[in-house]
Amino acid sequence: MAVTLAEEIMLLSLDDDSGSIKQRQSAGWAVAGAILLELVLAGRVSIAGKYLELTRVEPTGEQLLDSRLPLIETWLRGRCKRRVTDWLTKDQEKGVGATLESLRGRGVVGETEHKVLGVFPRRRHPEADGSVVRALRERLEAVVVMGAEPDERTAGLIALIHSARLHRLAFPGLSRPQVDARMAEIAAGQWAAEGVRAAIREMQAAVAVITIATVAAVS
Repeated sequence: MAVTLAEEIMLLSLDDDSGSIKQRQSAGWAVAGAILLELVLAGRVSIAGKYLELTRVEPTGEQLLDSRLPLIETWLRGRCKRRVTDWLTKDQEKGVGATLESLRGRGVVGETEHKVLGVFPRRRHPEADGSVVRALRERLEAVVVMGAEPDERTAGLIALIHSARLHRLAFPGLSRPQVDARMAEIAAGQWAAEGVRAAIREMQAAVAVITIATVAAVS
């Protein structure tokens, strides 16, 4: 089953049994970054320096991505470009919800609801089809642990995981030092066209800054 980069990050962050999101804040920023990266790869947006530009509005055929295009268009209206960081901040919570809904529609996760303190409803998304996340983990292990060459999408995924400090979610059986150097190497590698790599660098920087600030605030 073909899933988006954002869905892959979401799957890594979900607890298989309870369906709760682990490292929710960091995962949220990475999900928003992954949606944006897919739009860059699809030629719908570009990133120049710290700024986001909308280049095409034709649908990609992937609902999760296409739902962001009119939102970006409205957000940019009257302005040629705005900062990547500002878009990620704006979209991360809604992006998480849209990504979970997409996974539920594919039958990859389910949905349950319980009440916190007996009052506040909270939805969780336990695993419904474990084959997708198993294949994802095998793909990541082949590249990061076994040294296989990543394709463009896998390299982009690893770069986002690395920048958002989601190493523990992607490789729960390994310590960060065991995978950090290889992930950093891939993130900095010559695995894509310069325009895409420039976009990744800016999103990495934005996600890393936001993630560090969020962790510091929580601490």
